[in-house]
Amino acid sequence: MKRASVSPYDDPDRNSAVIGYEIFREAIHLHNYFTPGPEKVEQLKRLAVAGDGLHAYITEHIRHRYAAKLH
Repeated sequence: MKRASVSPYDDPDRNSAVIGYEIFREAIHLHNYFTPGPEKVEQLKRLAVAGDGLHAYITEHIRHRYAAKLH
């Protein structure tokens, strides 16, 4: 899988725990179409690019549903 570079997360309100994100061809960082599912992954992508609302969405809708945990 070809890796993209980490993009800074804009967060204009400066109230997010998210500081950056990566979008791969078939997955976002640790979330993919299998877990938590394609609709949620597409929303994660939209929020990451928009630079606002990502942490709140993950906290409310994703929680611990991810494909893998990297250390």
